[in-house]
Amino acid sequence: MKKKTMAMVMLLSISMLFSGCDRNVKEKEDSSGKETGSNYSIMFVLNNRDEFTNTLAEGMEKRADELGVDLTMQDAANDTGKLIQFVETAKNSGEDAVIVFPIDSETIPTIIDSAGDMPVIFVNRAPDDLGYLTGNSAYVGSKEEEAGYFQGEYLAQYFKERDIEVAKPIMLLGPLGAENTTKRTESVKQGLIDKGLTVEVVAELACQWDRETAITKISPLLNTSDYNCIISNGDTMACGAVEACVSAGIDPGTIPIVGINADNDARAFVKEGSIKMTVFQDASGQGSGALSAAVNMLEGKELYAGTDYLADTEYSKVMWVPFEPVTIDNVADYE
Repeated sequence: MKKKTMAMVMLLSISMLFSGCDRNVKEKEDSSGKETGSNYSIMFVLNNRDEFTNTLAEGMEKRADELGVDLTMQDAANDTGKLIQFVETAKNSGEDAVIVFPIDSETIPTIIDSAGDMPVIFVNRAPDDLGYLTGNSAYVGSKEEEAGYFQGEYLAQYFKERDIEVAKPIMLLGPLGAENTTKRTESVKQGLIDKGLTVEVVAELACQWDRETAITKISPLLNTSDYNCIISNGDTMACGAVEACVSAGIDPGTIPIVGINADNDARAFVKEGSIKMTVFQDASGQGSGALSAAVNMLEGKELYAGTDYLADTEYSKVMWVPFEPVTIDNVADYE
């Protein structure tokens, strides 16, 4: 009897060991109480809803379905306080990880502190210093300097074919001080300079990624300034520039207008020649990559495991989703 009792105790102990409450694996049940499998529970906190973030969210949802992840989403509506509250809610409710699309880079340290021991993956917007990402924090996005550089290379070729040696851009910028605004602006200038052109900026207009703001700010300059191109940090503002040109009686096809994101309206303008080029930012890929990175962190794997994306050569907690230039020659590939 003693041997049987000891054997039963050992079996019970082993059973309890393998069915214990590991924070990384949760047994999910449907409303009938039937077990549906072992899933991770992850919350995605986004800064605001627009075409880009919706596409990013769709890519994340698709990847969550593929991996069997219970994904919930919260929209902070550009409210930093609300965003941090959602992160704290994720931690307090026992989420396995949280994915955050930050409103700005400056709040990232606060978000990491709010997440505590819960893994937090930032998507699209990185901290100013990537070395800050250690332990339970990581980043998935695209190298902002690549996007601007592609714009610079395109414009340089455009001008060289027309024997123009000086680029005189009106520049439509995102929020001043934002990492993507700064890097895209600096790198497009560098791309032009590296290809042998002189850059004389006519105006830099902060348009907050907003189409109407771009129209309002650029309109007074279109018939009064000596410029030969319009460079936009984002497609919404580039599309605004097209509209402003039409309203001012200017054929936008006669001015090289370049943007970033390759969103629906911009692709349509590329096909008709009103925008000369844009740069595809893979929103769906960033969403899918961020979800994969979260699961990989929970399972102790390399951040990029099971993806087609690139690990940073210096920072192990960073994964890159490449930008791709889009012109009339290849725009059909992005439909």
